[in-house]
Parts: sequence; C-alpha cells; structure tokens
Amino acid sequence: MKTLLVTTIATIISFAAFAKGPGKQPTHIKNHPKVNQVDKRIDHQEKRITEERKEGELSKTQAQKDRKDLSAINQEKNDMRKTDNGHLTNQDQKALNQQLDANSKKIPK
Repeated sequence: MKTLLVTTIATIISFAAFAKGPGKQPTHIKNHPKVNQVDKRIDHQEKRITEERKEGELSKTQAQKDRKDLSAINQEKNDMRKTDNGHLTNQDQKALNQQLDANSKKIPK
C-alpha cells in the first residue's frame, strides 16, 4: 500500500512538472526557432494523446506512459537549453526530433 502511494505521488509530481496541458507550451519564443519547433511538436503530441484517450484509442496506462515520455523529452530540451544560453544547437534539435519521432509512432492517429 505504501509503495502504491509513493508511486502515485511520484507520477502526479512528474505530470505536474510537464502539465501545462495541451496547447500550453510557449511556441513563439522570439529568436528561438529551434526551441519553438520542438515545443510545437511536443504540444501536438500532447493534443493527440488527449484526443485518442477521449476516443478510447489509447488506454489510460498507455496515455500516462506517453505523457511521461513527452515529459522526459521536454526536460531534456530544457537541460540542453541551459548549456547553450537558452538556445538549441542543430545537434540538440535533431536528437529531440528523433525522440519525438519514436514517441509519435506509439500514438494512434
């Protein structure tokens, strides 16, 4: 019971860190086109997860896993930006897009 409670709380906290919700990523940061492009993709995938969950195409468990994966990608993006004065390098953008490509394939269309 204690383990379940700890796991539930950890899951809620991880979602809260990312949970600006669908369409809430700042996708128009001036002079940061690479960041904006990645943010738009994260936003789009979050919206797809929400829609497919509503339509019953995604189980609750799979939706949670997909959101957790998006949260990890978003955190990695933020860490990359910290090392480059708020910007993403071409290599950073490519790595993030590859991760987003893999995540996108798991979400029904």
